[in-house]
Amino acid sequence: MKEKSVSSDILAEFRKICEKHGIKLTYQRLEIYRVLLEADDHPSAEEIFLRVQERVPTISLDTVYRTLATFEKVGLIKKIYSLDDKARFDPNVSPHHHVVCSKCHRITDFSWPEIEKIPLPEELKEWGEIKERYLELRGLCKDCLQREKG
Repeated sequence: MKEKSVSSDILAEFRKICEKHGIKLTYQRLEIYRVLLEADDHPSAEEIFLRVQERVPTISLDTVYRTLATFEKVGLIKKIYSLDDKARFDPNVSPHHHVVCSKCHRITDFSWPEIEKIPLPEELKEWGEIKERYLELRGLCKDCLQREKG
């Protein structure tokens, strides 16, 4: 997992959203959000717990679960499911898509604004109202391909 730096602007926006929704800004919540922002691997609750525990040894897994549910409820993060049916968390709530490795289950973000311009198939016109377009591509990442070639 690569670690990304977290800008003070992003954390200021986080504080503002918490304040707007009446969420008390605790050190534990801040560290959970910081771990999510630093991660590029869409971590599970258990992975987030282990990473936060390095900074906040007294944190409980229950606190992580409850905090993630709160963050999802107010739109700070999105819950996504990987091929192993494990809930993972994504702090990128702007429109984007995922490519998932069928072997190691790595999830990588990608942007494709042109997808909004592609007309929907005829059979969906009677379905109802499409509110969001989300694409998940599956295949083998370059690391898994290299391991297969040996």
